[in-house]
Amino acid sequence: MRKGGKRALARALSDIEARDGSPDVAALLDDATRAAAAHVVGLTGPPGVGKSTLTNALIRHWRAADLSVGVIAVDPSSKFTRGALLGDRTRLDTDPGDQKIFVRSMAARDRLGGLSHEALAAIVLMRAVFDRVIVESVGIGQSEADIAYAADTIILCIQPGSGDSLQFMKAGVMELPDIVAVTKADMGAPARRAAADVEGALSLALRKAESWSVPVLLVSATEGEGLEALVKAVQHHYHHLCEGGRLARQRASQTRAWLIDRIRCKFGSFGLTVVDADAVLSRSNGPFSADSNITKTLSDRLTGA
Repeated sequence: MRKGGKRALARALSDIEARDGSPDVAALLDDATRAAAAHVVGLTGPPGVGKSTLTNALIRHWRAADLSVGVIAVDPSSKFTRGALLGDRTRLDTDPGDQKIFVRSMAARDRLGGLSHEALAAIVLMRAVFDRVIVESVGIGQSEADIAYAADTIILCIQPGSGDSLQFMKAGVMELPDIVAVTKADMGAPARRAAADVEGALSLALRKAESWSVPVLLVSATEGEGLEALVKAVQHHYHHLCEGGRLARQRASQTRAWLIDRIRCKFGSFGLTVVDADAVLSRSNGPFSADSNITKTLSDRLTGA
């Protein structure tokens, strides 16, 4: 796929969506899991907050450094087609002829948290192909945790005067971000108040005992304010993860959490009761093969096969 360019990747992603759970697709995704190379940056927050603007800024910076960039733009689903409703590609300022930029719009389907299984699989595949991967999630508010299954660095986007910080604090979302971007900083005092509210919410959040301190950045797309600081914060966090094996531990924890969530979604509490996810994962070729094995075992058990 690295040699085949955008067309080969597009075909592979379509194949994954069409043949989810097949042994060869699971094997491909397991290989991609082991070949993970890209830094995955997730942007989450409510619609209209400016995630696509920040995505454009990150793309421009990384392409200027000759880094390849993949983007997964996750949109709400149409109730009729189950496809992406808004089509985030229309909001991204990218060159269609640039072979080192690939943008894929995907539907959230029934995942309020923003990432369907198909989107997570696409992230895994693109992580093995590109230098950087950006994930824009739907950003419902109460259920943002899906992005924590896939992103190395999570940027929470908040706009002034919206009450987002209070809403997210109530929802427990403040435990998730590694960076907070308060957009529309050109509003002045309301943006500064929003940043202060966020800092207060972060001080109350139950976060893991890590040495990373979450920066709260004021960003304005119209004025260009704070974009360079945002890029530097993303780079700084990635360097932090690469120290002492933090990145490998985080990805292993994400894989385990994703597999447990898959069991829960497919088989409920029954599945979690009868399956030892860690044991299956340890004797499988990877998480996607483990998912397939568990699905077959429990389906056979339920049908009496």
